[in-house]
Amino acid sequence: MVDQEPGRLAAGTLALLVHAVFLGLLVFTVNWQSHAPQPIAVELWSNLPPLPQPRIQPAQRPEPKPEPVAEKEEPPKPKVEPVKPEIALKDKKADKRREEKKHKAEQEKLKQLALKESQEKAAEVRRQEEQMALMRDMQAREAAAQARQVNDFKARINAKIRRYLNNQACLPLTNPKAAYDVTLMPTGQLLLDPKLLKSSGSPQCDAAIERAIRRAEPLPLPPDTALFSQFRELHLEFRPNDEN
Repeated sequence: MVDQEPGRLAAGTLALLVHAVFLGLLVFTVNWQSHAPQPIAVELWSNLPPLPQPRIQPAQRPEPKPEPVAEKEEPPKPKVEPVKPEIALKDKKADKRREEKKHKAEQEKLKQLALKESQEKAAEVRRQEEQMALMRDMQAREAAAQARQVNDFKARINAKIRRYLNNQACLPLTNPKAAYDVTLMPTGQLLLDPKLLKSSGSPQCDAAIERAIRRAEPLPLPPDTALFSQFRELHLEFRPNDEN
């Protein structure tokens, strides 16, 4: 019983203190609400005063703000790893071998091109030589054919003249020989009188040969008019005592 007395005393003291605080708050609240309200003064106007005109401020353009300059980002620098000496030496040798191989290939290509060009030139020279030889052969054949034709018609002219030759005046002579030059027209007719170049040794024999030339007109000529130039001035030789 003696031990419980201090606790009860403290509880009772605390309860009295709480009641005293509550009573004080109650008294303060009643006094604050019991004051009379202050009077309000009101002024009466017959007309309302004019409203003040608002001042219009000129609109100010906003100053353009400079655009922020974007900073360029530098690309990251590649990391350079140190090259080992033996690897660098191998790469250098490999590059040298590649360069030598490339140079050798280029030289071989140039050599082949030069060889091809030389062969083409030699072939062109051979072709031109063959063409020239062919042309010379054709010209030689044509000239030979023309010479044969000229000789053939000269023989025909001599044969025709001999058919009209009376060699009785030439028989007393020993192996007589006479030569005449005649000028012909394209028709085979004589343009001028026959010209005696070499006498047979007998005027009677020479006259018989000239009469035979005149009686043989027109003399036979080749149909190719390009050959007439070789018959315009014709040289004729006669052996009147030779057999036909």
